[in-house]
Amino acid sequence: MDLDRIKALYQYNRWANAKVFDTVSTLKLEEYSRDLKSSYRSVRDTMVHIISAEWIWLTRLRGTSPKAMWLPSDFPTVLTLRSRWESLAQEQAEYMGKLTEESLSVLITYVNTRGETYTYPLWQILQHVVNHSSYHRGQITTMLRQLGAEPVATDFLLYYDMVSELAE
Repeated sequence: MDLDRIKALYQYNRWANAKVFDTVSTLKLEEYSRDLKSSYRSVRDTMVHIISAEWIWLTRLRGTSPKAMWLPSDFPTVLTLRSRWESLAQEQAEYMGKLTEESLSVLITYVNTRGETYTYPLWQILQHVVNHSSYHRGQITTMLRQLGAEPVATDFLLYYDMVSELAE
């Protein structure tokens, strides 16, 4: 995995998260937090999980291993979570701007929330974060359908189609 591809993945991830936030922001507050019996009970809980995971990984990459993820109850509205995500997206962009080809192979050691220690090359962690977010955005698509809302397409190739159109 090279630096240009990693950066492209993060640009895609930012675009996809923004599209999901736009769609989720149309939900009524009750729908946003309704228990839909999923891995993370509600749209809110799943969105918080996605953004919290992106935060915890960025924090680990900076050398600190947080002991817990964020609590969904700390984000009662889409706006409160989106505001925190926008700050995080900026922090991710700044982090990505400092990476070099050589840094992608650096081994990163961290302690997970269960106290277990792991070590992976940076490029694998960076790719994992985007894959993890994509997986859970797919769950949100199902939840939106359960709520009778129109899900948003966030396919990787749709992102490239949009980028190509903007370049023309």
